[in-house]
Amino acid sequence: MITNEKENVFMKVYVGNISRHMSDDQFHALALPFGNADSVSVPRDIESGRTRGYGFLDFENAMDARAVIAGLNGKDIDGQILNASEANAARGLRRV
Repeated sequence: MITNEKENVFMKVYVGNISRHMSDDQFHALALPFGNADSVSVPRDIESGRTRGYGFLDFENAMDARAVIAGLNGKDIDGQILNASEANAARGLRRV
């Protein structure tokens, strides 16, 4: 069987405008209909424990990542329209 090497490349997906009360499990469940993420990261505010309104999904398969982006981008979850895209390095940098 011939596989395309580019499709088996790690890809991180950014999903913005998620609920401030969403759990990691709920966030992961959003992606499951489109692809299974290898890991999930939902940054939280230290004081309140609420999400910061965005999260990341890591995929070892770029096809799954693209399917999740297509499936989640523009989706209405509890009155909030999600925006999903490939995460870029600049979004992951923190300013000190």
